[in-house]
Amino acid sequence: MQIRPAILDDTRAISALFRNRIATWQRLCEDGRVEDVDYEALSVYERWLHGGAWMTVETGAVFLNNLLLGAGVPMVAEHGGQVFGYVEAFPNQEADPFGPHLHVGYLVAPDAETEDALLDAMVMAARARKLFKLTASTALGEEATAALSRREGEPVFTLQRYALTARTGQGFYRAVELPHTDSAAINGWAMPAGRDTSPRYAWETQVERLFDTMPELAQRRAHRLRLSASGQEVIVYCRQQMFAPRTVDISMWSPKSLQPQTVTALSDWAHREGYRTLRLMAGELDARALGPDAELDPMTVTISALALK
Repeated sequence: MQIRPAILDDTRAISALFRNRIATWQRLCEDGRVEDVDYEALSVYERWLHGGAWMTVETGAVFLNNLLLGAGVPMVAEHGGQVFGYVEAFPNQEADPFGPHLHVGYLVAPDAETEDALLDAMVMAARARKLFKLTASTALGEEATAALSRREGEPVFTLQRYALTARTGQGFYRAVELPHTDSAAINGWAMPAGRDTSPRYAWETQVERLFDTMPELAQRRAHRLRLSASGQEVIVYCRQQMFAPRTVDISMWSPKSLQPQTVTALSDWAHREGYRTLRLMAGELDARALGPDAELDPMTVTISALALK
């Protein structure tokens, strides 16, 4: 077994690893029925709906190219010229409590031995970047968190999903379109709202406009904002839900914990944009700023961390 950096020529093999985890390919008919279909009968967008960029070679190549340009660290496990394992990770320069760390995203491997070998590569990648902590999230499956657990990595952060009613609020704030999407803008920042992985992972998969050329995605409203309210400066990504167009999913980056004034401003902005509901993930401390009317749903995510000696 050889562990090496991924290259664009690996796209087809990596995509196959992810597609092999899909038991049934389906499509929503115009009359609202769901039908089982062959993979080849689906459009790029319909394949995307089964799990994102790695569901097709086309979008997988776009995503891998972005990682190779510096957004992340993609590695493969190979034997006899065949790729049979994959891992991707994202460097984060974050505020406490996580600090600088490498976040392991998707980890796809046939067994624990391969998982551990790929994680070894991530440990080396982290140390080379002077990042002395690895993190992983259950939002992308249990593989990465299980691999951390075998090395005494522990759950350190729990997030839950909340829904807020958009309403007109009192207070002054300023919300303008984000003029650029350079991830350097969030160096040293955390994610007080909308986090389910890491700040850099969320940035690269949401804020970056990698897949805006897909018409079906472009039709769903998306907002990239720099918002200032009562001294708190935040960057916000808002995405209209697919089957609930009056609901917007919120991701937020900030150097500070979430403040009630920021929640009020965001709720007012969403109301003016025609949304009825805001949905976001938050930890226990930041959730206090959401107010008593925030509704909790069953969605829970756990982030684990491993300190590197």
